[in-house]
Amino acid sequence: MKNALYFGDCLDVLRNLSYESVDLIYLDPPFNSKADYNILYKNPAGDKSKSQIEVFQDTWHWNEQSEQEFTNILKQKNTDVSALLTAMRSFLGVNDMMAYLVMMTGRLLELYRILKPTGSLYLHCDPTASHYLKIVMDSVFGKENYKNCISWKRSGRRSSISKSYRRAHDELLFYKRSDSFYFNIQYEEFDETLLKAYNKCDARGDYQSVPLMASGIRKGETGQIWRGYDPNIRGRSGMHWLTTHDKLEKYVKQGLVEFPTKENGVPRLKYYLDQNKGIPLSDFWDDISLIHSMGSESLGYPTQKPLALLERIIQASSNEGDIVLDPFCGCGTAVHAAQKLNRRWIGIDITHLAISLIEKRLRDAFPDVQYDVHGTPKDIEGAYDLAMRGKYQFEWWACSLVNAQPYKDKKKGADGGIDGIIYFQDEHNAQPKKIIVSVKGGKNIDVKMIRELAHVIDKEKAEIGLFVALEKPTKPMKTEAIAKGLYSCPHNGKQYPKIQILTIRGLLEGTERPEYTDLQSGSLTFKKAERAKIAGPSQATLL
Repeated sequence: MKNALYFGDCLDVLRNLSYESVDLIYLDPPFNSKADYNILYKNPAGDKSKSQIEVFQDTWHWNEQSEQEFTNILKQKNTDVSALLTAMRSFLGVNDMMAYLVMMTGRLLELYRILKPTGSLYLHCDPTASHYLKIVMDSVFGKENYKNCISWKRSGRRSSISKSYRRAHDELLFYKRSDSFYFNIQYEEFDETLLKAYNKCDARGDYQSVPLMASGIRKGETGQIWRGYDPNIRGRSGMHWLTTHDKLEKYVKQGLVEFPTKENGVPRLKYYLDQNKGIPLSDFWDDISLIHSMGSESLGYPTQKPLALLERIIQASSNEGDIVLDPFCGCGTAVHAAQKLNRRWIGIDITHLAISLIEKRLRDAFPDVQYDVHGTPKDIEGAYDLAMRGKYQFEWWACSLVNAQPYKDKKKGADGGIDGIIYFQDEHNAQPKKIIVSVKGGKNIDVKMIRELAHVIDKEKAEIGLFVALEKPTKPMKTEAIAKGLYSCPHNGKQYPKIQILTIRGLLEGTERPEYTDLQSGSLTFKKAERAKIAGPSQATLL
């Protein structure tokens, strides 16, 4: 099958994936940090508070689902995990942290099941729960399969803390599935100090010369005279050759040996700059540029990770054509990096808002990308089902059908009759204008709703209002919409209905669409991902 995005709980999705089918897993799950994360959409008016929408509340509470998942873990076959969770519950008690760990444990067991023996997993976390997660990972993967705890410097900002050290890093827990795991060493780029060491040059290029002798007496061949040079003569006592005489002769034939011109000098080996890949990467990563809110890479997602971070992980632990999985894919950095590096990918997220954001990101960066989306409505029956299962998920999905950014701050009460906003520009050098979107997922719609939308349009000083509904509009609704009049585009003189009634069926079937002129092609509503350069031939399908 093709690359895939899944809308739903990753636990349910993972249970339906094949055993040992994935090459690399990266996950950046909620950290239980008691923070409410929001997507900040682009807003030309600069009013962020009205363009925020809560993606998920990063707080877990012990409830009936937690108890059920805990019971399920006790029944599975990994007895080490069962014993650990029982002990942790006894130690921590029934609380938010325990609920979070139970949630993560069930999903980590499934991730272990679908990971190939040659595969690896990187768990991105912060110090809030990383110490507990490390113990859980040891029980799931086996402590012998732990490789590294990588520290990634994620913050360069100063703060005014007074009684603790500023937190400036996240952690990446790196585990292998077995001893046959794939790993490709990564290197840091040269810095100025290292480059200055290559201070000599010949026809081949820049080089530095390093001694062919080292300290320490050897009784074998490496401690004996070679070409008249004795490692143990006066002035060089206690030295030995770094390699055998045969290897030294090969270096001479290759023109790599510099013989000394001074008495008691030591032959030296030429080491060319083009032979040096750099410094092998350590488990402390401070060389990846942070994402700045005004930078071209930023999509406004507060937990967005740099593309370079995911590219490094994917290049280190997978090959082209391998399958990369992110079960908490958020704004889609992992699938973006996988597509760019010619890997196949699977992304999972529990909010349709994240799925629609990733889809737009992929279309902007890779116009020809091919993938399937699972779990989102494909027909009117699916739309009714989503409306029944979750009001906000349905509204977010409906907004994506008309390329609107969702508008809601659930913690602050009513939305004022606005479910989505579209910013557009239909005259040069003018202020951006606004389209209000009202979504109705219920079976009963009437003319009062059109009047309410007309009132909101006037109140918000919007040019157009879109009324998006599951049900067909009544004749009085159509009449009321027409009575609101027409909006005239200053750019081309075209006229558009001030209130446009659209049905979910028509949007899905392509027979209906919003009508307006936008010289910016939607870039005022959403931040646009940069067009990506793909490394080599693209491979877009899964086995």
